[in-house]
Amino acid sequence: MTETMVGIGGAAESTDMVLNIGPQHPSTHGVLRLRLVLDGERIVEAEPVVGYMHRGAEKLFEARDYRQIVMLANRHDWLSAFSNELGVVMAVERMLGMEVPERAVWTRTLLAELNRVLNHLMFLGSYPLELGGITPMFYAFREREQLQNVMEEISGGRMHYMFNRVGGLKEDLPAGWLGRVAHAVDEVRSRMDVFDELVLGNEIFRGRTRDVGILSASAVHAYGVSGPAARASGVDFDLRRDEPYLAYGELQRVLKVVTRQEGDCLARFECLLDQTHNALDLAAACLERLGELAPGPVNQRLPKVLKAPEGHTYAWTENPLGINGYYLVSKGEKTPYRLKLRSASYNNIQALTELLPGTLVADMVSILGSLFFVVGDIDK
Repeated sequence: MTETMVGIGGAAESTDMVLNIGPQHPSTHGVLRLRLVLDGERIVEAEPVVGYMHRGAEKLFEARDYRQIVMLANRHDWLSAFSNELGVVMAVERMLGMEVPERAVWTRTLLAELNRVLNHLMFLGSYPLELGGITPMFYAFREREQLQNVMEEISGGRMHYMFNRVGGLKEDLPAGWLGRVAHAVDEVRSRMDVFDELVLGNEIFRGRTRDVGILSASAVHAYGVSGPAARASGVDFDLRRDEPYLAYGELQRVLKVVTRQEGDCLARFECLLDQTHNALDLAAACLERLGELAPGPVNQRLPKVLKAPEGHTYAWTENPLGINGYYLVSKGEKTPYRLKLRSASYNNIQALTELLPGTLVADMVSILGSLFFVVGDIDK
């Protein structure tokens, strides 16, 4: 690999320059600021500065009842709305000792995997775009539209679904919906090789990402990195397999935990792509199981005023971007005393302090995009 260094004059050879990247318009990765110390074109220090989108969701939870907090919870990672809702209602159900009907369990698993695919498709399209490849974004949105249509049909929402409820789901499935989902999943599965060929087969993309931004397994553990970014560094951990929830315990024959050893930008993208393939397989398995289940309820009857008993609990889920944790403390009232969110993006972005020093400014975008974060998930 050849590196080209652009000099700025002999007088500045030993002078470090502080460069602020952002905060910028809330598009691309949102309002994130990076404070870089440069020596020429090489990064010496990097500090992510967060908080520009902070909305105080955790504090607002304390003034909303257990039905209303679902609306707040699904918005911090706007690409994983269903999965965000899921973690909150699971924590409340655990406090109540509530069992969810089997049809709701399998439907939740199906929707969680469809949401995972929607999340990953956005990054599969936007990451090459950040490196100069515009075409994959069009393919990503074509596939997203097919899945968005069936998600909108069942929930009424395109991004913020509001379909989870404490005790199950909002309502039963529309007539013929499972068939339409099966068709959409088959269509998307049949075209996923576009990303294998168009992106991974592109020598420019591979040149910009191979051996760039290598994250060691020890750094993954130190910073609490999770999800595809962690598994790309050889950390073989996935809650769906290691602490199964929903119906994942019965899907072990289909579930494949994708790992790589290289830990570079290319490995992170490959993990994301392979995980998308597997999420579609899991969705197909859920559809098959739902087709076999007899008709039945999808939720539990709840009192008009829902109060969780006094105590505390912790629920965690394998969200599309990594581990999301929900620490719920109740004083026996209809609102949480405290609900602390442990979001995947918040921990993952901290690894930039380890990844960026020693690299060139030109590689910063490659490294930044390969962590697959959502700024609202950082600034919850």
